[in-house]
Formats: sequence, structure tokens, C-alpha cells
Amino acid sequence: MVETPPHLPEDRDLRLVRSVVLVGMMGAGKTAVGKVLAQRLGVEMRDSDAEIVASARLTIAEIFERYGEPFFREKESAVIERLLEGPPCVLSTGGGAWMSAANRDLLAARAVVVWLKVDLDLLWSRVKHKSTRPLLRTANPRATLADLYAQREPVYALAPYCVTVAPDWTIETTMVQVLAELARAGAVEGYEP
Repeated sequence: MVETPPHLPEDRDLRLVRSVVLVGMMGAGKTAVGKVLAQRLGVEMRDSDAEIVASARLTIAEIFERYGEPFFREKESAVIERLLEGPPCVLSTGGGAWMSAANRDLLAARAVVVWLKVDLDLLWSRVKHKSTRPLLRTANPRATLADLYAQREPVYALAPYCVTVAPDWTIETTMVQVLAELARAGAVEGYEP
């Protein structure tokens, strides 16, 4: 049985003292959880994929199609480095960002990295109807997702902190569990898990 984290009282004053980066597969909830977490902490939410789209004025799928994945990954690394400058923030990265050793070193040096671990069936239920996932534009997207999951899971496991998301958890429940990890990491003041 999965233990549900407690609800966080809204009147607590929390302070983020070190940036947090959420990593994990597409559909893990990095952006959704990141937005709620940033709002609760009163800090800026940054999203590397959204930043790339805004600067390129192309969707991620269009960037992949026109320039290829290596080009995208190069831009992604530069954007991540820039987004971690300044005061502590919550940063959501694309699913492949953590696969780069250089990105892992940069992220671990500048932030607390939390892997949102979600099982394959739940991921598939979240992404199967989305047309915005360029890596899933294949003849068998479910099999492609399973292959990506198998390749990436051992690398995600290198993240210093992990939250295993239960299928019945809400975004708020997941956010509270992330806060507990951040408190253990010394990145949030004012919260005792």
C-alpha cells in the first residue's frame, strides 16, 4: 500500500533556498506539479521546453522535424543553464534532459533534483492522446514509450531524490511529497515532513 503524504497547511511560511529541478518521463507531471509547487513556495516556475519553444517560435515537434534531436538537445542544455541563474526557482525539464551527463552534472551542482517516478501504464494513460510528443510519432507509440522507459529509468535513478507517484495521487498530493523530499535535502525552510 502506498502511503499518502499529509496535506500541507496553507498558512505555513515556506522558503525555497535552493532551486529544484523535476525530472522524469513525458507525462510524469513535471510541469503540472512544478506549477503548483512554485505557487506554494512563491517562486518562479520555469519550464525548459516552454522556453525553447518561445525562443525558436516553433513547437518541439517542429524543431525535431526541421533540425533533429541532437540540435534540440544542444539548445536544451544552453536553456537549462540560463534558467538556473538567479534566485531559487522550480524548473521542469523535458524528459530527455537528464539523459545528458553534462546536464546531470550541471543540474546536480546548481539544484536539488527530484525524479517523479511514474509507472509505464500511468504514463501511457497520460500521453496516449497527445499529439505534441515527437518521440511518440511512430507506428507503435506504446511500444516506443516502453522502450524509452526501459532506456531512461536507470538514468533517472541517478537523481538524488525520488518521488514514486501513485496512480490515485492528485497534483497537490504529489507536490506535498516533493516538498518532503526538498525538506530532507535542506532546500525548503519551514516544512517538517
